[in-house]
Amino acid sequence: MGPLNMSGTSRAPSIELEISLSAGGDTVTKIWTLRCPPGGTLPNPAEACRRLEKLDHPFAPVPKSAACTLIYGGPQTAEVGGTFKGRPVKAHFSRGNGCEIARWNRVRFLFVGS
Repeated sequence: MGPLNMSGTSRAPSIELEISLSAGGDTVTKIWTLRCPPGGTLPNPAEACRRLEKLDHPFAPVPKSAACTLIYGGPQTAEVGGTFKGRPVKAHFSRGNGCEIARWNRVRFLFVGS
């Protein structure tokens, strides 16, 4: 049975994610889970839930029309899948240009060790 709401009935988590982080090359991919209300394997899930709840569309891609600086931020990549506020999520993050770096930094707290 899931977490209970104020009326004592079961409710599904509003956020349920699997997060994978690769530092690039031959490194081992790290994988965490996050559920809100707080739970999962991500370190400090309560803080991550609090920060995610404040963001609008944290997993939206960079708009195709965006003009991005040609700055390389490193070989790290991350994948986030699951549900966010009841909506499906399947997002890829990289650090290949200024727009992608800004998008990464917005949810960097999910990418432990990046």
